[in-house]
Amino acid sequence: MPVFAKAIYDMKEMPTTASNAEWAKLFPDAMKTDAIEVARLRAAGAVVLGKTVADDFAYHGNGTSTLSGQVRNPYDRTGVKTPGGSSAGSAVSVACGIAFAALGTDDGGSNRIPAQFCGVVGMKPTFGLVPRTGVIPTWPILDTHGPLARHVADAALLLDAIAGPDASDGLALTSPWTRGALASLRDDALVGARLGIVDAHVPRTQMSAESLAVFDRAIADLKSAGAIVEPFATTITRINVRQLFADGAKGRGDVPVNPNSPAATANALFRYFSTHGGDARKNVERGLASYRAFYDVLPKDWSEMAKLLDQPYERDPASLSFAKSREALLAELAEQLFAKHVDAMIYPTMPFPAPRAVDPWPDVRTALGYGNWLGIPEVSVPTGIGADGMPAGNISFVGLPGSDARLLALAHSYEQHSKRFAPPA
Repeated sequence: MPVFAKAIYDMKEMPTTASNAEWAKLFPDAMKTDAIEVARLRAAGAVVLGKTVADDFAYHGNGTSTLSGQVRNPYDRTGVKTPGGSSAGSAVSVACGIAFAALGTDDGGSNRIPAQFCGVVGMKPTFGLVPRTGVIPTWPILDTHGPLARHVADAALLLDAIAGPDASDGLALTSPWTRGALASLRDDALVGARLGIVDAHVPRTQMSAESLAVFDRAIADLKSAGAIVEPFATTITRINVRQLFADGAKGRGDVPVNPNSPAATANALFRYFSTHGGDARKNVERGLASYRAFYDVLPKDWSEMAKLLDQPYERDPASLSFAKSREALLAELAEQLFAKHVDAMIYPTMPFPAPRAVDPWPDVRTALGYGNWLGIPEVSVPTGIGADGMPAGNISFVGLPGSDARLLALAHSYEQHSKRFAPPA
């Protein structure tokens, strides 16, 4: 099967440009090794066609690159709508049928945003399910890698090939992964499934009439496929999740949580270069200015940056505090889900369709960061095309860590029943 990988992935015989013009000049040499996910895809028999354009260093969500320019949305004949990002090219490639599936990354929506704007399936797996070695790092405690594809079964097949432990990523899960666990999905998985709608994640008063109608139609499709869809009240929502993380640290007498800890990212960048041979410190120093233009929490002064390189991100105090708050809140969320016998939460992936690439996004809060902070899996599936011929929305199936297979099954069942995917004209 033909696949692509995002521009921040290492791939043999190609330079890793990070879709950044300055970085491409600083590091023009072709890589001698593959990122672990690329290597696993090759081992599974995939034909890796090449790499796709992303926002510089996977930092923004618009599909804009200083190296390659603006990625265009394949559904927009005027050429002005954003495809979303940062995994823009990966989403576009599968929407257009250029590839079977593509690799992307997600720290705050970078797979799910382009999935919705390009009308395809995007997944953010359980945090740590996919090791990230050989990929230019972002925020180690948030960064989650996963598939983009036209269909849920394709995303499941790609995830099945890249998941599983590896000691090279100190935050990867260590539990064994059995290949083939996601190879088959049942069309009737929604029959009897209990799905909970969190009101805080469906901003009805701010959604357009069409966005709301498409989401409500998706709920009707779920019910007609046999699901039980009910309101679900949880004490942990996108509105208060960050405050709850902070309160947890304060209650423990711990250091403040910080998912954007500079020490963790500095060490991850150093370890990335350490896999390439040569002088990793010199390479970090050489690339710091261009990288820091996006990851500006890093020290500007090299002497200060150098002090952070050898501090393992697995033992970074701010990240450890974050992980402790995450664990406590997940236990609370699990208790609430189990008490209500809820199989998954559902909500709009984003409450609005793709805006123009040059315009600011609507001031409507999304639940994108909620999933990254909690490290929970999410499968985003198209809900249909709007009157303007553009993807009108996606619905997200969201659950507890480790429920990836269950979420994929539910999403697949919805997809097969609703048949809302439509390729670009």
